[in-house]
Amino acid sequence: MDFSSTAFALSFVLVLAIYLIRLHGRRLRDKKKRYHPVAGTVVHQLINFPRLHDYMTELACKYKTYRLLDLFKGAIYTVEPANVEYMLKTNFNNYGKGTYLYDIFSDGLGDGIFAVDGEKWRHQRKASSSEFSTKVLRDFSSSVFKTNAVKLAQLIYEAATRNQAIEIQDLFTKSTLDSIIKILLGIDLDSLSGTHEEGIQFSQAYLLGESAVLYRFIDISWKIKRFLNIGAEAVIKKNIRVVDHFLYKLINSKIETIHNPEDPSSRKRDLVSRFLELKETDPKYLRDMVLCIAIAGQETTAGTLSWFFYMMCKHLHIQEKIAQEVREAINLKDVSTVDELATSINQESLNKMQYLHAALTETLRLYPSVPMNAKMCFSDDTWPDGFSIKKGDMVVYQPYAMGRMKFLWGDDAEEFRPERWLDENGIFQDESPFKFTAFSAGPRICLGKDHSYMQMKILSAVLLGSFIFKLADEEKVVTYKTSVSFPIDGGLFVKAYPRSGHARP
Repeated sequence: MDFSSTAFALSFVLVLAIYLIRLHGRRLRDKKKRYHPVAGTVVHQLINFPRLHDYMTELACKYKTYRLLDLFKGAIYTVEPANVEYMLKTNFNNYGKGTYLYDIFSDGLGDGIFAVDGEKWRHQRKASSSEFSTKVLRDFSSSVFKTNAVKLAQLIYEAATRNQAIEIQDLFTKSTLDSIIKILLGIDLDSLSGTHEEGIQFSQAYLLGESAVLYRFIDISWKIKRFLNIGAEAVIKKNIRVVDHFLYKLINSKIETIHNPEDPSSRKRDLVSRFLELKETDPKYLRDMVLCIAIAGQETTAGTLSWFFYMMCKHLHIQEKIAQEVREAINLKDVSTVDELATSINQESLNKMQYLHAALTETLRLYPSVPMNAKMCFSDDTWPDGFSIKKGDMVVYQPYAMGRMKFLWGDDAEEFRPERWLDENGIFQDESPFKFTAFSAGPRICLGKDHSYMQMKILSAVLLGSFIFKLADEEKVVTYKTSVSFPIDGGLFVKAYPRSGHARP
C-alpha cells in the first residue's frame, strides 16, 4: 500500500470515528444517566481483527466495562462478574438473542438453541436437559469416548514409531466429531481414519464458516454481500449447503432406521433416537438441534484439548505429574495396552484425577472455547456498577479477557497454574460461573459441561498415560485464529514418544 492509499485509509477511519462519536453522543446525552466510557469504534475492531481478543483484553485492563461505537447500535463489553451475573441471571429476561443476533446466526444455526429466545429456547432446553441427565446417555457417551480415544492413540503410536510429527488439533477435531455424531445419531462416522470424505468436508465447512460469521459483527455491509453472494457471505452460503447435505442425509437415515423393527440397534442410546421416540420427527428441528449440540460438544472440546496439549508441551513437569496421577488413579500395571488403560477408566477413577481436572479448567480459563458471548438488551436498564444500558444495545461478556484480569485472578493471572484450582488437600475447588465464564452461567449455562469434562479427561488420560508429548518446533509462535470459537491458527504440531513399559496398542 503506497503513502497516498495509507493516508486515505487513515483519513477515512478518523472521519468515521468522529461521526460515530457525535452520533452516539447525541444518543446518550442524558444528564440523569451515566454511560460507560467510549473506548473506540467498530473500525478499531476491524483493524485489529487478527488479534481481536487481545485488543479487547487491553481495553478491558483499562476500563473493565466500556463501549464501542458503530453505525446502528451501542455495544458494551464487560469483564466485571457483577455485571455478568446481572445479565445472565438476575435480569435474565431482559437480555437475549433478539432479532439482531438471530439474523447473524440463524443462516447456519437455524432455530437451534444458540440462536433463539422465548418458547423455542425453553422447549429445546427442557428436552435436551432431560436427556443429558440420563444415566443411559452418560454411560453410552463414556463408552464412545473410550473407543475413540483408543483409535486416536493407535494413530499417534504409528506416527511415533516413525518419528513423525502429528497435527494433533486435526486429530482432536476428527475424534471428537466421530464421538458426537455417534452420541447424537448412533452412526459410526470414522472420520479419524480419513475414509469418510463427507464427514471431513462437514467438519471443515462449519469451521471455515465461523470466522466469516464473526465478521458480520463488524462488517456493516454483510447483508448486502449476502444478497449479492460475494466475499465472506459466499463462503458462509457454500458451507451451509455442505453442512445441510451432511446432516439431513444422516437424520433421514436415522428416521428410516428407527421405523425399521428389523434394525433396533442403538434405538434407545443415541440422542436423536430418543427424540424420535418422543415424537420429535421434524427433520428441520432435528437438524438445528443436532448442529448446535455438535458444535458445543465437538468443536469446543477439540479446541480446548489442543490448547491443553500445547500447555502440556510448554510445561513438561505438569504433563508428567498428570501422567503419574492417571497411573495411580486407574492402578496401571507396569506393562499395559492402550485398550487395558482405557477399559480401566471409570467414573471412580476419573473422580480421582483432580489435578487433571484442574489443568483442563486452567486451560479453559486462559483459552476459553468461546472467547466472547453477546446478548441484546430488550429495555432500558441500569447495571450493578451504576451505569445505564439502552434498549437495543448489544452487551458482551468476555471469557478470554476475564481469564487475564489481575483484579480477578491475582498478579499471576496470565500464568498457567493448575494449583490455583486446588485446596490444601489437592481437591478441585470451582469458582463462581460469573467469574469463570467458559461454560456460560445462569439459565443458559452449558448443558454438556459434565460430558465435556468426561470426554477431555478420558482422552487426556489415555494419551498422557501412553505417550510423552513435545512440540515439533519449540521456536514456532502458537496463536489463535479469530473466530466464534477459539482454534489454534494453523494447527498444533507435536511429536509423541511412547512411555517406557506402558500402554502399547
